[in-house]
Amino acid sequence: MANIDYETTSALLLKAPKGKLPYINDSGKTIADSHFILDYLKSTYINLDCHLEQSQYAISLAMQHLLEEHLFWCILYSRWAYTDENWKINREAIFGVLPPLIRDLVAQYSRRKIRHKIINQGIGALQTEAIFALGNQNIDALSDFLGSKPYFFGDQPTTLDACAYGILINIIGCPIESPLKTHGLTKNNLREFVKRISSTFYRDFQTKYQ
Repeated sequence: MANIDYETTSALLLKAPKGKLPYINDSGKTIADSHFILDYLKSTYINLDCHLEQSQYAISLAMQHLLEEHLFWCILYSRWAYTDENWKINREAIFGVLPPLIRDLVAQYSRRKIRHKIINQGIGALQTEAIFALGNQNIDALSDFLGSKPYFFGDQPTTLDACAYGILINIIGCPIESPLKTHGLTKNNLREFVKRISSTFYRDFQTKYQ
């Protein structure tokens, strides 16, 4: 969105700073955690939010926290703890490059660790139905706020659009089945939003929709 040259590479959780993805390396400087990555990119290159009014920026920040500090954990639950089939798909995507014996050991260790984090965060202590009910409320809020606009604040993409795309593509654009995906696919404006971002900014990234 900011016309910054980039290259994506595969990475293992065990080698990632803070033990999670994504992280970036820019001219030898490593930055982890999507919030701090965005802050770094905005301060170093182009700030996509510079045209927002103060009240709009406040809303943007609140919505980003909804995405990254709540809906994110519902997605994590759907991948690491919801069904064995989802776990198999997730395991292959993340650990498939490792030799089978090492893969299984590392994957099981990582799964236990992340499931423990989900419980400690609070989401994982709830019943499955409650977890997805809360996640679906977040999806409703995103859909209602987007409305018929091409981007969340009108005709220009902002940081909120980048955050929302990163979350939504992982709900409706990945082969992980859950009530989140089922509900997300009913929101035509969110589906069109994801397609719009993909076709405009990530033409080399192939996404399948139901």
